[in-house]
Amino acid sequence: MTEVAVANGSVVRRMLLGSQLRRLREERGITREAAGYAIRASESKISRMELGRVSFKTRDVEDLLTLYGIRDDRDRSALLELVREANVAGWWHSYGDVLPGWFPTYVGLEAAAASLQVYEVQLVHGLLQSQSYTEAVVTAGQPTAPAAEVERRVGVRLERQKLLYAENAPRLHAVLDEAALCRPYGGRAVMREQLNHLLHLIEMPNVSLQVIPFSYAGHAADTGAFTLLRFPDADLSDVVYVEHLTSAIYLDKAEDVARYHGEMDRLRTAGLTPQETRDLLQARLREV
Repeated sequence: MTEVAVANGSVVRRMLLGSQLRRLREERGITREAAGYAIRASESKISRMELGRVSFKTRDVEDLLTLYGIRDDRDRSALLELVREANVAGWWHSYGDVLPGWFPTYVGLEAAAASLQVYEVQLVHGLLQSQSYTEAVVTAGQPTAPAAEVERRVGVRLERQKLLYAENAPRLHAVLDEAALCRPYGGRAVMREQLNHLLHLIEMPNVSLQVIPFSYAGHAADTGAFTLLRFPDADLSDVVYVEHLTSAIYLDKAEDVARYHGEMDRLRTAGLTPQETRDLLQARLREV
């Protein structure tokens, strides 16, 4: 495995390591409080470790494995190797100055996903944006930001988009409300570029797009945009990402994930077919 591949999957490896530590703890009937005491930490830190929300110290994992009765060198070394891989910094860490605190976790999940299903209402999804459209969106959202900061924020989004062209690119299925195609970020020329960009992207074998037309009276997902992520590791559950103005939530409970899968299924049923979506994009292009 290359260092780049490890870095892209570091968030997922934290989740894998955390889930295995949780399984070992529960099999031994040890409480989070007791596990925390063993590594001189709080119960809440054990919870965050088991969810893969924090980095791991080798000493902490070694002490937990001892507490859980894992003494075989081969078993221990496999888990300790996960510690090393889980702590490899991804490319996005160099953009920490312009990323909100909750977003690096999402970027790591996105980079490691085997498939993404996204629903957007207000604007074109970040992975599908042209550069000029991204610049317009960032400027509208950060009107007082200096040019250098805008450039770095745009750079993050463009870097994220590279995963669509990677050798093991994820499958992306996007559902956009038609409003996202009508809101003129950056003016006519930028929207023409964006529409052409979408027409280019939907020719890629790993990208599909549907639009919910204005003619559709309503749909179930009236709570806003969300993303469903699925990973190649069978041990990991799907994750739902929902972003708010000042925070984001990550849902991985089976009942929550199932609810969002149901919403996505309804959205896909309500949306135009990929061919109808292509026709709509071309019609919008003629109107802009």
